[in-house]
Amino acid sequence: MCGIVGYIGKQNTTKILLDGLKELEYRGYDSAGIAVLKDEKIDVFKALGKLVNLEEKVNATVSKNDYEIGIGHTRWATHGKPTELNAHPHLGEYSYVVHNGIIENYKELKDDLSSKGHKFVSQTDTEVIVHLFENFYNQLNDTTAAFKKTIESLEGAFSILLITKADPTKVFFFKHGSPLIVAKGKEENEVLFASSDAPLIGLSNDVVYLEDGVGGIASSNSIEFFSDDYSWSTLPSSKQFAQKDGFRFFMEKEIYEQSTVVSDCMLGRIADKSISFDEIDSSIIEGINEIKICACGTSYHAGLTASYLFERLSKVKCNVEIASEFRYKEPLLTTDTLFVVISQSGETADTLEALKMAKDAGLKTLVVCNVDNSSMTRTADATILTRAGIEKGVASTKAFSTQTVVLWMLALYFAKAKNVISSEKMQEELHALREVPKSLVVNDKIHEKTRRLSKRYLHGHGFFFIGRDVFFPLALEGALKLKEISYLHAEGYPAGEMKHGPIALADPELFTIALMPQNLLYDKIKSNVEELSARDSTICAISPLDFELADDFIKTAKTDHYMLEFFEMLVALQLLSMEISIRLGNDVDMPRNLAKSVTVE
Repeated sequence: MCGIVGYIGKQNTTKILLDGLKELEYRGYDSAGIAVLKDEKIDVFKALGKLVNLEEKVNATVSKNDYEIGIGHTRWATHGKPTELNAHPHLGEYSYVVHNGIIENYKELKDDLSSKGHKFVSQTDTEVIVHLFENFYNQLNDTTAAFKKTIESLEGAFSILLITKADPTKVFFFKHGSPLIVAKGKEENEVLFASSDAPLIGLSNDVVYLEDGVGGIASSNSIEFFSDDYSWSTLPSSKQFAQKDGFRFFMEKEIYEQSTVVSDCMLGRIADKSISFDEIDSSIIEGINEIKICACGTSYHAGLTASYLFERLSKVKCNVEIASEFRYKEPLLTTDTLFVVISQSGETADTLEALKMAKDAGLKTLVVCNVDNSSMTRTADATILTRAGIEKGVASTKAFSTQTVVLWMLALYFAKAKNVISSEKMQEELHALREVPKSLVVNDKIHEKTRRLSKRYLHGHGFFFIGRDVFFPLALEGALKLKEISYLHAEGYPAGEMKHGPIALADPELFTIALMPQNLLYDKIKSNVEELSARDSTICAISPLDFELADDFIKTAKTDHYMLEFFEMLVALQLLSMEISIRLGNDVDMPRNLAKSVTVE
């Protein structure tokens, strides 16, 4: 959520800022703005809604490039409603700031600054930063000292870019708990800033992924860091950003990409008789008697799926925690536990803080992540990248499939290292893994079936998604996908729990999406669905086997392994949710109220 860009140089500053913000749209936002400066002239442009609204404002006012410094921001509201006043950049008397994160002590700071005569115009926590800076500058008459004092006064998570008329050739920057990158531009005397790689590719080769507590000052001819805790990295030179390639939505494209990215995910990791991870050392398993997985949202569902696989294949105790709950439960952490976190972005705030807690407690830590050089990959002892590529749809699709495959491979890696799996069983699992890309190829008939079925599921009072074993977390994921992009109420349940209360809701206006695999507990789930059907719930069965009581039926391919059925059904659930959302006229890629990367609590 929220995106930061900044620029110092002689090129078209407003265009570079707007283009950079477009690359960050996938993170989710409700307003956007830029502030641009030359000499002591600062102009600011803000707009609600899509970036095109901001672009129209800028283009209507700016006829040529009169600016050499600028900062920009896409905002997802945390403090204060989405309004132009609450949109970034925020101003004081002579300075502007953009900020990602949350200032936890903003209320105390605001009250103190108000008592000193500072006038606030927004409801945000961010505005205190710029007033605090100006308060210190008015006392010290030194911009560097004022910025450092400002940083020292803030509590919470904050990545900041600040520009000021008091020092009009510089951008002040700082990172604590929210991502920020500093880059040397390809042109002479050019510096760029961004909260992810996306806006920088093609404009820069050399970047610094700032660590927590690192900041500095940049001008056209220098970048000065406040500490030595930084290093330069090389940014990829090719622009590999997703284009829709003829698909209606990025989400649709990413559903279709899953077969390819899962193949990439497994490349070099599946050997003839075992799993190999070059990224991790076998010593990570030594002394481990338990695995604790911590994640949020879709990543939590991947972790829950993995818990079945770890216990079934690796014979190791595994439990799964929701990161936002784990942080505050005073958990018991023992050093014989491997702490595994899962995140598409590697920046999810609650998961990152949970990872830091585990590190502080002396646990071995591992992150399953899609973004190299993210905060989590730099924090954890070891990293396994999912190789899913950039995912622009806010509702995760290929992130989930690659996370699940990585965790399945990790379970087999553990099983082999602990010598608890037979050669025959290992070969069976490896064979199934190699077949996963085929199971993720979108079947045109299934896609057309979901398109036709979608018009029947636009009303009613809700959905049950039900499954057993690994199909329970898949039911949770199916329900989440529908909620995220259709805004219809849906719940995932273990099928056996229906009789323990939820079945009271059953009637023809309750739609049940039943996951009925041939190779795992089919008779049990069949019995649960029959109970719902007997109470007139409308049943949509997803199964390779015919089910005569289903009102609607999506037939998946017959396979010889339950995990292949898992991925077949995953695609069907993703397509069904997407087609219902399209039928309702929603923005599939950027659903309301949601953000791609949740970098605040």
